Amino acid sequence: MSSRSAPQNQPETEPTDWVRPLVRENLGERAYAELRSALMRGQLRPAERLRLRPMSARFGISATPMREALLRLVSEKALALDARGTVIVPMLTLSELLEIRAIRIDLEGRAAATAARIASADEIDGLAAIHEAITACHQTQAFARAVNLNTEFHLALCRLGRLPVLYEIVEMLWVRCGPILSHLYDGGLPDWEPHPHRRVIDALRRRDPEEARDAVREDIERGGQGLLVHVQAAAETS
Repeated sequence: MSSRSAPQNQPETEPTDWVRPLVRENLGERAYAELRSALMRGQLRPAERLRLRPMSARFGISATPMREALLRLVSEKALALDARGTVIVPMLTLSELLEIRAIRIDLEGRAAATAARIASADEIDGLAAIHEAITACHQTQAFARAVNLNTEFHLALCRLGRLPVLYEIVEMLWVRCGPILSHLYDGGLPDWEPHPHRRVIDALRRRDPEEARDAVREDIERGGQGLLVHVQAAAETS
């Protein structure tokens, strides 16, 4: 497989501040949802510190609901506490990443196989539109948006399987690995044809469960090489 090196130090046009002030009731729940989404989509990075008072100010809420949201994510192992009790974004170990990847292959492959049997034509068209947007991001070097859309592609595919328990598990796996997603293109842009996403879409249109499952496996194994390289390098320098 050949690849083109991803350009370095490309300017990003994505907003750098993902926090939006919360103004309605149930603020702790909403802060939790916003933080969880930010983790899942790679908007928070490993070792980033989420100090209570600054985070409360950014969300525009008091310390109590902010603390509840942070500690809930700590209990789910999506965040961690350092030696001083400050909430931080944890770094995945290589063994954790490999385990998450293996589980994703199983569960996302199962969802894709089910989707091949039941997804509507309109739903498949929606999935194809997400991939076309990813391709456009590659062409304009908008890699931060491409990462976000890649997450949406995989979650949308799982939703098409209509397996709600499976979806909840997959979403949490993305929360756990999301902080390293900015390194998805560390190995360069893959020069493969067809792209595994296109294989998935074609398999859904042909109602071919096993092809859909195999395309997901290829995408997770080959498309995630940059994440493996990053985690391995981080382990060697720690």
